[in-house]
Amino acid sequence: MATVKRFEDLEIWIEARRLSLEIITISKNSELKTDFRLRDQVKSSAGSVMDNIAEGFERNGNREFIQFLSIAKASAGETRSQIYRIYDNNYIEEDKMQELVTEYEKLSIKIHNFINYLNKNEFRGTKFMDK
Repeated sequence: MATVKRFEDLEIWIEARRLSLEIITISKNSELKTDFRLRDQVKSSAGSVMDNIAEGFERNGNREFIQFLSIAKASAGETRSQIYRIYDNNYIEEDKMQELVTEYEKLSIKIHNFINYLNKNEFRGTKFMDK
């Protein structure tokens, strides 16, 4: 894996951002816009995926990064559950629900695989380097 200098270069962050934007679009262009509680919950959990990836990266240590990636993965699961609720409330069609669930499942797998990679990597982060 090439050295990544910014969280914006991480494939998992890019994908989480793309999916968050899809949720935002649904929240603006469907009747979900009037279901304030569910709208805010799903926007928050979708945003939490990308935000936790970014925050963990900025901690500059594998252990902390892994912890934040675990939170991001959990938020992806939470968002998936909320997508079912959005579908159950007839805010999206079944095909859109299936597409989003599949995309969040793929993202969860990528986050899991990245956690496994970091667990095997000796690098602990720049904050542990001798100055």
